[in-house]
Amino acid sequence: MTLSRIGQGTWNMGERAADKAAEVRALQLGLDLGMTVIDTAEMYADGGAEKVVGEAIAGRRSEAYLVSKVLPQNASRKGVVAACEKSLKRMNVDHIDLYLLHWQGSVPFAETLEGLIALKQAGKIHEFGVSNFDLSEMKRATALAGGEAIEANQVLYNLRRRGVEWDLLPWCQEHGVLLMAYSPLESNRKEQERLLSEPALLAVAARHQSTPAQIALAWLLRQDGVMPIPKATSEAHVRANAAAMNLRLDQEDLAQLDKAFAAPTRATPLEVL
Repeated sequence: MTLSRIGQGTWNMGERAADKAAEVRALQLGLDLGMTVIDTAEMYADGGAEKVVGEAIAGRRSEAYLVSKVLPQNASRKGVVAACEKSLKRMNVDHIDLYLLHWQGSVPFAETLEGLIALKQAGKIHEFGVSNFDLSEMKRATALAGGEAIEANQVLYNLRRRGVEWDLLPWCQEHGVLLMAYSPLESNRKEQERLLSEPALLAVAARHQSTPAQIALAWLLRQDGVMPIPKATSEAHVRANAAAMNLRLDQEDLAQLDKAFAAPTRATPLEVL
C-alpha cells in the first residue's frame, strides 16, 4: 500500500461514548479522501481509540495502514507480544502495519526489540519503529541486532517546535526512517490558537486562499520523509486536512515563515508531550 502524505491521528478519541459515531465517520471520511494512515495507541482512552479505529475500518481493512503503539511498561519481550495481541483484538484485525514503542521506559530497548522482531516474524505486525526517541536513542537502537529495521520515529514537530531539524530529522532522512510529526498543529486549544493566529501564517494562507492550519501542514509536507498526523473529528476539518496535501509553498512563503518561526541554531532536548 502507498502511504498517504498525511495521516489521521486519534489522540483523545474513544473517551466519550457520545462522540464515537462522529469519530468513526471522521476516520472513514479520511479514508475516502485518501488519508490511508491511521495512528492510534493502546494508551489512548485505555484502548478506546483502538476500538473506534476498529469500527471505522470494519469491512475496509485493506484501505487502511494501521499504526499503533505499545506503552513502555508493557514493552518487555513477552509484554510487547501480549500488548499487541490485545490491540489486534480491540481493532478486530489480524495484523498492525506499523507498531511503535510509545517512548523509552525502564525496559532495555534490546528486550523490546526482541518482542517486535518476534511479532514481525509471526505476521502480527508488518513493520516496527519507535516514538519520542532523540538522536542518541536512535543511534543506540539502530546499532542493535535487528535495529536497522526500525521504520519510523514519531515525534513532536510543528512550526513552533522545530528542534528536530538540527540533527534528528537529517539523520532520519539519511537513514530512510520516516519521521511522523505528532501535534502538527499543537496539542491544546490555547497553543493551537497561538500558532494559527501568527501574522506570517495568516499572510501566507491568504496568498494561497487556504487556512493557516493547511499552511502549517503543507510546511511539514514540503520535506521528504515527514508525515504529519493531525486529528480531526469534524467533516470540515477532515476535508481541510486532506486538501493540504495539494498545497505547494514557494520560497517567499518559506522565507516569511522562517522569519516568524525561527529554525534551531543549536541542539536542544527533544520536546515530548
